[in-house]
Amino acid sequence: MRFRQVHLDFHTSEAIAPIGVRFDKRQFQEMLKLGHVDSITLFSKCHHGWAYHPSEANEIHPGLSFDLLAAQIEAAHEIIVKTPVYLSAGLDEKLVRRHPEWLIRDKNDRTNWVEGFMQPGYHQFCMNSPYLDILIEQIREVVSQYDLDGLFLDIVGVRKCYCHSCVETLRRQGKDPRDEEAIRRLWETTYATYTARVKEVVESVKPGLPIFHNGGHIARGRRDLASMNTHLELESLPTGGWGYDHFPLSARYVQTLGVDFLGMTGKFHTSWGEFGGYKHPNALRYETALSLAHGARCSIGDQLHPDGQMDAATYELIGKAYREVESKEAWCVNATNVADVALLSLEATGVHPKAKEEAGRSTDSDAGAARMLLEGKFLFDVIDKEHDFLAYQVLILPDYVAVDDELGSKLKKFLQQGGKILATGWSGLDTEGTRFAIDFGVRYLGVNPYRPDYFRPYFKLESLGEASFIIYTQGQKIELAGGTELGRREDPYFNRDVFTFCSHQHTPCSYVYGGPGMVESDCGIYLAWNVFEDYANKGSLILKETILHALNRLLPNKTLHTSLPAQGVVTLQEQKEEKRLVQHLLYASPVRRGKNIEVIEDILPLYDVEVSIRTLHRVKNVYLAPQMQQLPFRYENQTVFYTVPKLECHQMVVIDCE
Repeated sequence: MRFRQVHLDFHTSEAIAPIGVRFDKRQFQEMLKLGHVDSITLFSKCHHGWAYHPSEANEIHPGLSFDLLAAQIEAAHEIIVKTPVYLSAGLDEKLVRRHPEWLIRDKNDRTNWVEGFMQPGYHQFCMNSPYLDILIEQIREVVSQYDLDGLFLDIVGVRKCYCHSCVETLRRQGKDPRDEEAIRRLWETTYATYTARVKEVVESVKPGLPIFHNGGHIARGRRDLASMNTHLELESLPTGGWGYDHFPLSARYVQTLGVDFLGMTGKFHTSWGEFGGYKHPNALRYETALSLAHGARCSIGDQLHPDGQMDAATYELIGKAYREVESKEAWCVNATNVADVALLSLEATGVHPKAKEEAGRSTDSDAGAARMLLEGKFLFDVIDKEHDFLAYQVLILPDYVAVDDELGSKLKKFLQQGGKILATGWSGLDTEGTRFAIDFGVRYLGVNPYRPDYFRPYFKLESLGEASFIIYTQGQKIELAGGTELGRREDPYFNRDVFTFCSHQHTPCSYVYGGPGMVESDCGIYLAWNVFEDYANKGSLILKETILHALNRLLPNKTLHTSLPAQGVVTLQEQKEEKRLVQHLLYASPVRRGKNIEVIEDILPLYDVEVSIRTLHRVKNVYLAPQMQQLPFRYENQTVFYTVPKLECHQMVVIDCE
């Protein structure tokens, strides 16, 4: 799997003609060389539904007079650049106009993506319709007739659908389409059937061809869906709606699955389909380095102009990032993440059944936890319930994780082996929400009646003095039952109401003891609020410093320490075959431009970043990569100490071991 890929969109309306007239083989090759590109995903079929080559299974774009796909493949292969091929699977606007009865419909018979046909945009097909047969023939044709290096199928996944085909399928089976469980099973079966048929046709023509089905996000906890791909591509354009928190969270889950994967960002200032929009080169430098630091290859999205000429400014921009990637690849191959802590993803476990009305988006808790771990410089993985808990020292249950019998059994074994658990809010309660399934040394009394309320820690915070700190989310009321109280809850005077309110926001603290707020036992630490969700939404310093204090208590001998500031990112990857550790340091500060877009522009260098890493392997050598500059170090008490003299955006430190 190549490290320096470009995903070349070409969604081109039939209202534009001619197209491809300025495509030039030499210019195409020159741009790929300028961008240091080693793989480029090309188009067989776009969202508009047109083919970019002669086709019997589809129709060639009416403005195209030659085989553009063949010309691009020939040009790329001539300079040893791979060419996966793209087909829009879920969208085909040309065919939609002819067969609207094949569209996905909601319960009210409305289409999704765009409602109706009088607004610009795309409409999504249901794979439980005759459309699937047409798509399979389009795939068969391109795989049979072109020397492609992979297949990228877009806009697919388990979709909610109440179209006539889905309703009739259930009725033929003697099932009620109004039965939520029955129709959910149909949606799962529809997607599984689609992926199985794609694999069958590809294997019959070109066995072993890589296949990826893109739905914009890799669902944590759905290993069955992930396994329907040969590799994974993590679509995560920070300025396109995903933000800078999405990729690290997603990548730290995917890397545990043991499959090849890449991180997909874009060259755009905003998102896909933006002509004339460019991000700063430093943003691409940082985003591609972030992929390498998480064990991923890199992909940068671009969109080809309808005239077929590659944009020189884009490939000059991409080249500034990919020159650096090219120099770093040797230290990123076959790398596995080193982690002390595991975040049991709430997306993977699902929200506690008694808290569904209270919970917001389940990803908020995961995102808040990942952000705290990144800022606290902890080495961590994001895992699901199928993962081996025994590989970690500390396991985090974020906010809403119910402990059923199966999970309880795994947690018991984890604790027996010396592991510790950090749980918050609803996490740790049984599925009935009546008692703790883990002995945190507390007894459960129910949902706390006050919201918000206050937390007074019994320990010194790093940045703040002694106080009663506001916590915004709903808390759980507990009493001590053998545990050690690390902090207390304090009640407000009253909840804010039309007849009882004070000042502009919430009621001040009454200092009345409301029971324990944070408790430690032999099993770990429990904090009575949904602090990770709170941090994702509010970003309160007290929340982070409380969690970091808890983790430092549970993990007294953590693997890595560094002086890198909060905004920095640190990972530790192991190349076992090379007998070396590769430590990644990144630093950049996204700033808000406009209303909802964070950009990276200035990269400020940091100097004399201190690092220490615990390792059982005796260290022979420490050097900067790719500079090959030796670093002074000392190794004592199974710990290597060194200082990175300068960090600008991204720096790898290689630790050769015996």
